[in-house]
Amino acid sequence: MRLAEWQLAMPLTLAFAAFFLAPLLILAAISTFDDDQLARVGFAQWIKFLGDPFYWRVVRDTLALGLMTVAATVLVGFPLALVFVEASPRWQRVLLFVIVLPLLTSVVVRTFAWIVILGQEGVINRTIMALGLSPAPLRLLQTEFGLILALTQIEMPLLLLPLLGVMSRLDPALGDASQALGASRWRTLFRVTLPLAVPGLVSGCLLVFASSTTAFISQSVIGGNRLVYLPLVIWQQSLVVYNWPLAAVAALTLLVSVSACVVAISALGRQIAGGRAAGVAHG
Repeated sequence: MRLAEWQLAMPLTLAFAAFFLAPLLILAAISTFDDDQLARVGFAQWIKFLGDPFYWRVVRDTLALGLMTVAATVLVGFPLALVFVEASPRWQRVLLFVIVLPLLTSVVVRTFAWIVILGQEGVINRTIMALGLSPAPLRLLQTEFGLILALTQIEMPLLLLPLLGVMSRLDPALGDASQALGASRWRTLFRVTLPLAVPGLVSGCLLVFASSTTAFISQSVIGGNRLVYLPLVIWQQSLVVYNWPLAAVAALTLLVSVSACVVAISALGRQIAGGRAAGVAHG
């Protein structure tokens, strides 16, 4: 017996409803209680959250952390992708193993490894002092710079995998044709290779942004208590203060704000990809 399309989609629909939609509705319902005993219905926690400049600053810092991590990851990841596509098939297999290897290691292990690297006696501080760039160790832990540096390495595979998928399918003849027409390597890179790689670049940026803004382990361990982001607020309100309604408000705010940025980045990427691809086709 042949199943209809809606019957084939039913298992996925039920799984989505049970494991995503239902918890989200429960979270929204909890946010509509005024007290931590879930006895009085109201919007006092929403008013408290939206009326406090501290929480607005936390939302801003969380989104800014995601954007700065995306920028740092692209600056390092795109040259690495160029090296990958220029390498021989044998070296590509080696590089792909190196790129995927961090995903096989727990993010907790990778985060604690960065504590050793960024510490007062860590590799970076020892190198800086050995080169005479600073007479004393720099403070890298519990700083935004140190956190972005660690997140750049931790999130790098999420950018590279979709980017390499797109760039590996680019026709090498396009670059050769561009240079045969007199374009330099840099002009070919910015007018041909980069525009055609935008879809993979946008996909990677979306993954890095969503992952870095919700990276509770890395934010808490490397950022400490000096850097406050929304995941830390959610953890404190739910498991330390036991104010579940306020934790639900913070969680929904994180979900909505990150989703809005993801939609905006995706729309901007589609617009750029469409315009640049048309430019390459007519160039």
